[in-house]
Order: sequence, then structure tokens, then C-alpha cells
Amino acid sequence: MPEIIDIGHVGEVASIDAEVVHMLVGGDFIPVIAPVGAGENGETYNINADTAAGALSAALAAEKFVVLTDVAGVIDKDDRLISTLSEDQAEKLIEQGIASGGMIPKIRCCLSALAGGVPKAHVIDGRVSHGLLLEILTEEGIGTEIVRERAPGA
Repeated sequence: MPEIIDIGHVGEVASIDAEVVHMLVGGDFIPVIAPVGAGENGETYNINADTAAGALSAALAAEKFVVLTDVAGVIDKDDRLISTLSEDQAEKLIEQGIASGGMIPKIRCCLSALAGGVPKAHVIDGRVSHGLLLEILTEEGIGTEIVRERAPGA
């Protein structure tokens, strides 16, 4: 019989008080945010870190949302990196089972950030030296960007 592991109360993000983060940043603090939420009656809930980060980026009206991971980015059915995806294309990859496992919450948090008003979201390999700079400051990038508008060639 498989061992059942109780990971505690798991919750979803209902709202974020971005003012706390703005206050910390305004006071020259760098906030470190744990993906833990509070319920209506003071209960503590574990929140998927990717989900919490996507919701936080939207609440902060971020210009970009970046997920650092240990893979190149979103991969197509032929195991090639997809440089740019629209929201619809990203959803189809999940529906078709091409994006699976741990990539699903990464794509979903990017879609959440976009739905919340963030213009672009990126999934990049955090193991690549200067990966963030390469993704943000070069034309092609090194990972996958997911955009609200229609992606090229779609």
C-alpha cells in the first residue's frame, strides 16, 4: 500500500494585499515571500509557489513575470524549445498533453499573470549563466515567452 503524505491544507490565491510589498520595497527592503495564505477564519494554507508568484506579479502590476526552472522552457511535441507562445497556444499544449507534469503549473501561473495584466511572462532555464539577461535583452531569448497577443506564426 502506498504511503499517504499529508502536505497540509492546500489552498488557492483569492486575493493579495500588494500594499505590504509596496511598503517594504519603498522602505528599501527586499521582500522574501513564502507561498502561504490565510483563510477567512485564520487557517494557514500552503499555496503552490508558482501559482502564488503569478498572482503576486499581477497584483503588483509587474512589467514581466519570469519563472526560473531547470529545463530550457516549454518544449513542443518534437522536443524543441518554443520561443514564443500566445495564451491560446499555451492552453492547447496542456490540453493536448504536450506540456505535462511540472510544466503545467508553470504555464498556468504565467497565464494567471497575463490575465492579471502583466504584458509578458517567461519560462527560462535558471541553470544557464546570465539566462535572465539573455531572455530579456536579446531578440530570440533562451527560454519561452508567453504573450497576451497572438504569437508570430500562430
